[in-house]
Amino acid sequence: MIVKPAPENHYTWGEQCDGWKLTSGDALSVIEERMPPSTSETSHHHRDATQFFRVLKGVLILEVEGERYSLKAGEGLEVSPGERHKAINASPQPCVFLVCSAPSTEGDRIEAKSR
Repeated sequence: MIVKPAPENHYTWGEQCDGWKLTSGDALSVIEERMPPSTSETSHHHRDATQFFRVLKGVLILEVEGERYSLKAGEGLEVSPGERHKAINASPQPCVFLVCSAPSTEGDRIEAKSR
């Protein structure tokens, strides 16, 4: 089956960001996400899920355990379970990326406590 972003699979998150669930099951989820310029999410981690972020368009900054990685189109980064992380688009252009999670992050997101 060919899968592409569709209105029925769309949701919003964070600061005006968009997500489209391309596939979602207990073992694996793949989401295409779009972050407008100058947006970010809150720091968090996942108890069980390993995630892989791959940039399709723009520049994504992934902050993992306090270290920042700047990813351009065609680049990706794996985040292991338990690693505190957040996505940031500090650029003046939108950023589009895939988030692949195994197992699914449904019910597995733990927000970071303020320090």
